[in-house]
Amino acid sequence: MTKITSIDPQEIAKFAQVADEWWDKNGALKTLHDINPVRLDFIKQYVDIRGKRVLDVGCGGGILSESMAMSGADVTGIDAETTVISSAAMHAKQQNLDIDYQCVAIEDFEAEPFDVITCMEMLEHVPDPQLVIQHCARLLKPGGYLLLSTINRNWKAYASTIVAAEYILALLPRQTHDYNKFIKPGELAACVRQAGMDVVGLRGMGYNPLSRTASLNESVSVNYLMSCFKG
Repeated sequence: MTKITSIDPQEIAKFAQVADEWWDKNGALKTLHDINPVRLDFIKQYVDIRGKRVLDVGCGGGILSESMAMSGADVTGIDAETTVISSAAMHAKQQNLDIDYQCVAIEDFEAEPFDVITCMEMLEHVPDPQLVIQHCARLLKPGGYLLLSTINRNWKAYASTIVAAEYILALLPRQTHDYNKFIKPGELAACVRQAGMDVVGLRGMGYNPLSRTASLNESVSVNYLMSCFKG
């Protein structure tokens, strides 16, 4: 019997290729650095992470993990790609940050439940988003928050995220995204409810490539963030 997995080997390979560039703020993953303050602000609108146990799912090289650790959270970061986890651990050590990084898929990860879980810019890279959400719910304490971000699936998202960002403006490496894996907010909300949680917040995220600044807004037509609560 084939085991259900959250890992797509082709997606893992994409990020392995840029592992050495993760902390180059002007490199292939510069947009992650640019949007990170907005992601952190969104999290803090729902929960004070100081002193909280936080799990960062699909942490990559640790951009969000480090910002949460610097905000006082006790952070664990997991990712299925070995080289990006090594990059994350090395950078955290250089910054004197105590972050528990583990190379493991979420379905194989076991730990005491967390106060807060983040899963950002990951769901559009997995074969089964519902599986990831279910395991996030498994690992979240009652009364805890799950904070998500991903990309809507429509013509505007295709034009801005793939055509413009990858091929015209070269903000991201080509073929970073697969349009068929984009997720409509209603679909993601259904996954959240199926996993026994409630959606308590939804915001769009805009990005200006000229000023390299991001901001929260009301339009969820392209990038969006979702806050979920486990009662």
